[in-house]
Amino acid sequence: MSALQVPKLTFKSIRARAVILKLRRPVVARIATITDWPLILIDLFTEEGIVGRSYLEPYSIKTMRYLVPALHDFGEMLKGRQVAPLELYDLARKSLHFVGYHGLSTIAVSGLDMAAWDALAKASGVPLCVLLGGSVGPVRAYNSNGLWLQAPDIVAAEAVALREEGGFTALKLRLGRERVSEDLAAISAIRAAVGPDIELMADFNQGLNLAEALQRCHMIDDAGLAWIEEPIVYDNFRGYAQLAAELKTPLQIGENFYSPRELYTAIEGNACDLVMPDFMRIGGVTGWIRAAAIAGAAGIPMSNHLYPEVAAHVMRVTETAHWLEWQDWVDLILEKPYEIRGGLLHIPDVPGVGLEWNEKAVEANKANV
Repeated sequence: MSALQVPKLTFKSIRARAVILKLRRPVVARIATITDWPLILIDLFTEEGIVGRSYLEPYSIKTMRYLVPALHDFGEMLKGRQVAPLELYDLARKSLHFVGYHGLSTIAVSGLDMAAWDALAKASGVPLCVLLGGSVGPVRAYNSNGLWLQAPDIVAAEAVALREEGGFTALKLRLGRERVSEDLAAISAIRAAVGPDIELMADFNQGLNLAEALQRCHMIDDAGLAWIEEPIVYDNFRGYAQLAAELKTPLQIGENFYSPRELYTAIEGNACDLVMPDFMRIGGVTGWIRAAAIAGAAGIPMSNHLYPEVAAHVMRVTETAHWLEWQDWVDLILEKPYEIRGGLLHIPDVPGVGLEWNEKAVEANKANV
């Protein structure tokens, strides 16, 4: 068997397009209600004809006005360079050094990075997980497509539907209703509807202050939850350390880690039991790989936030891989959405990540920003 050949690719240009999709199940959280989901579709063109693809989910439509030009600026800056993801990652980050590495800077770099890795895997003729040293296979997933802040009877019925969408063995629900008794009623209703064998993750979406979190998290600590996620604002690591020390239920944070360094700081400060980085904030594939080494050394289970397609590939090479968060919010604009079966996300055995745009859907949902 011959060794994997990685062809040399030359960076040509980037195309970034803004798309806005209607959510089938709108986000209804304590801190926000979202009905329209913004996407930035990224195509990294090479002189050799290989196209790397990725997307960004920046939450706010307005932010696309800044991110799309930043990505096009990368296209001009990197033209003619070899597509070596780690090098492009460092060059792009350093070009934004004076405006800071957090926020929109990291998000733009992450989109570039994911597209570069996709291009390199395509040129190599293998799925990304294989390029990274792993193999194609299924990844355990939980359904995160619903269970927002609605009445107990509504979320109970929805939980059954979500379970059946792909034979899921785990679901995520959201907490943070006006009264804690309403949250407890929702948990009880969902549990009664889906039975004792379905794992339930609970997410407060940063909706509580520390005093509220101390009260509410203790009140749900015996509810048999797989984890309690982000009860307080994401950067209050001292508050998280207090909660982690007091609670029996594992504490999950990480979707707002802007770089592997923040993941390291949280773990070092005993601020969590579990981590779940988001690809547009952790630094794309490159940032994930670096963060996964830290989580692995600490023995901390690592899940993903959003971006299930690229997440599936990197979870196959993550030492402490835990749960994949499944959301189908981008399926509408994908030519071939990933398949969920038996609670597992199945990686297609095709070169790269496996993202191809449904251009008719893209055209129908394009946005001018």
